[in-house]
Amino acid sequence: MSAAAAAPADSRCLRSVLGRFATGVVAVASGDPRTGERAGLAANSFCSVSLDPALVSFCVAHTSGSWPRIRAAGLLGITILGADQREAATRLAVSGSDKFRGLPWTVSPGGAPVLEGGLAWLECVIEAEHPAGDHVIVVARVLRLDASREGEPLLFFRGGFGRISR
Repeated sequence: MSAAAAAPADSRCLRSVLGRFATGVVAVASGDPRTGERAGLAANSFCSVSLDPALVSFCVAHTSGSWPRIRAAGLLGITILGADQREAATRLAVSGSDKFRGLPWTVSPGGAPVLEGGLAWLECVIEAEHPAGDHVIVVARVLRLDASREGEPLLFFRGGFGRISR
């Protein structure tokens, strides 16, 4: 389709067009300080916002059942997922009770849950939330971080998880 014959930006068309942009995938998680119960979600809208101060962002749908629980905990663990962590991303992307059952995880120095085997992790606190259509843009301040291992990233492309082909 030429630019002159472009379709209007309805949700189906927008999803099809934006699905052609490959993104990385992160796990965003927290633990309830009173009960220790973990909550998590998968996000492919993660990006660096600022180096000074260190800020990152991700987007969460207004319909997310996990986000209110993650927000309430205050401290977030963000794991940058590797190509071999498709199962973890799939589990965190759907609604459910204990999304962490059977997933290897540990805690950051401040106590936020992070998935083991990720390429890197960040420990963050929420800096700001900005309503944006059917999502909220979350800006988080990075407190601690580490590049855990080398490896290929897990990608989200055209509605599914994949990896880099070289």
